[in-house]
Amino acid sequence: MKNKVLLTVVMIIALIPGFCSAQERLRMSTTTSTDNSGLLDVVLPPFEKMFNVKVDVIAVGTGKALMLGKNGDVDIVFVHARSAEDRFVAEGFGVNRRDVMYNDFVVIGPQSDPARIRGLQSAAEAFVKISQARAPFISRGDDSGTHKKEKKIWAQAQIQPVGTWYQEVGQGMGAVLKIADEKKAYALTDRGTYLAFAGKISLTVLCEGDAALYNPYGIIAVNPVKHPHANYVKAMALIGWITSPAGQAIIKEFGKQKFGRPLFYPMAVK
Repeated sequence: MKNKVLLTVVMIIALIPGFCSAQERLRMSTTTSTDNSGLLDVVLPPFEKMFNVKVDVIAVGTGKALMLGKNGDVDIVFVHARSAEDRFVAEGFGVNRRDVMYNDFVVIGPQSDPARIRGLQSAAEAFVKISQARAPFISRGDDSGTHKKEKKIWAQAQIQPVGTWYQEVGQGMGAVLKIADEKKAYALTDRGTYLAFAGKISLTVLCEGDAALYNPYGIIAVNPVKHPHANYVKAMALIGWITSPAGQAIIKEFGKQKFGRPLFYPMAVK
């Protein structure tokens, strides 16, 4: 109900004379996983056409995406690290956070699986075995949502990953998948990006299904009180669109035709 009301409001605003007379720019920081998966290429164009807005996407790790919001360098953030998102809002940098979608993280690795983690449903147990085997592991190392999740799993496993087998590369998810594939290494990835790259790499999913691997995404408008120059009205219009039945339907269908399953599952509309 809340999402229907929000979309109705922004649609009414869009009819106000002058609201859409000249194309505006909306700056959005988001994660490399949403960008690499290709989702933004299908979910943003209808919004841009409807509201005569061009969304400038800055795809970085979640930590950097939120920092851009804190600095007022963007109007809206679309990320996946709930505790960090809640701090962002609690500290007054963001307002009107909405759940958008979810998928899950998976542990991938070479078909040969030298650490013997295939079939494990505990990510922490898989990390223990990888560490014990000193099998190569590629970490994003960029304070992204994926990196934050990885660090939590290492902590759960009570392991401080160090050594030549563990490599932090400071790059996005797509780049990490390519590096891990070249080195026949293990990595933690969101399933959406993995599926988008599955035809380009030989790595396979070896550990999945752990509740700890749940991966929700949220969208937040930058607080206009903190940053008066932020395009708050159009940011709320985008939040209304992406959480509307129409926007959520696009998310629900994305990936089905190509991969036989959606890459993300909508949360705003049940």
